[in-house]
Amino acid sequence: MDTPQPTPAQHDLGGNPRFRCTPVEPDADAPPDAFGKRVDALRTVLRDKGLLTTDEQRLNIESLPEDEYFDLTYYEKWLRAIAAVMLAKGVVTWEDLQ
Repeated sequence: MDTPQPTPAQHDLGGNPRFRCTPVEPDADAPPDAFGKRVDALRTVLRDKGLLTTDEQRLNIESLPEDEYFDLTYYEKWLRAIAAVMLAKGVVTWEDLQ
């Protein structure tokens, strides 16, 4: 019996010729900008208060529509995911985020 294979999502790019790897300059030593620092601080506070888990954040990042996934920056993806989790849990309303 064949095991069903999951349908790859937009973040699962392994072997996709559209996204062949090219050399990049490592920026591991580059600190996040001010926006990235604020988003990370928000994530940390929500995690410490038990309102957000890494798994919830990751699931929501991986669930972004393809066009958004590729157009958003790293921390914009984080913020979209955080907002989605907080909306789903009723911590904030859509009006709060406007």
